[in-house]
Amino acid sequence: MKIIAFGASPSKNSINKKLATYAATLFENAEVEVLDLNDFQMPIFTVDIEKEIGQHELAKAFLAKIATADILVVSMAENNGNYSAAFKNIFDWCTRINAKVFQEKPMLLMATSPGAKGGASVLGIAKNAFPFYGGNIKANFSLPSFDSNFDVTNGKISNPELDNQLKEVIKNFSIV
Repeated sequence: MKIIAFGASPSKNSINKKLATYAATLFENAEVEVLDLNDFQMPIFTVDIEKEIGQHELAKAFLAKIATADILVVSMAENNGNYSAAFKNIFDWCTRINAKVFQEKPMLLMATSPGAKGGASVLGIAKNAFPFYGGNIKANFSLPSFDSNFDVTNGKISNPELDNQLKEVIKNFSIV
């Protein structure tokens, strides 16, 4: 079983990438590939640029990575209550090639933030929107107060109650 995981943030120290990476490792017998959004930097999408250059090769590469997955583990970064600009740009380029960006792959959708709401706004937006774009969301999880609840040195959730909640979500995750 192959898992493609990513944090929907371009930050080199993305807390969402750290959460997605940790969650992906909790699946048994899985090969995990963690994507970095910085590997998919493209010009800001406009129809004018698309008309000039056509479908961007990095958008095709992102979609090809998604195609290799049996499961997607995605943790959304919240920027002013919404998607990060970097994720939205990749998403916009990809939808012009395949409107079903997530290709009906079973998905664990998550979010975290330094705040007590754990990215609840962006998680809600993604939960409502992604099914229209081939997002087969099987489970979701929000980690509040990242700095207090995640041990970056060990790369895992430090709050036992929250860690058990995530482990239970993954234990009950069904790809059917």
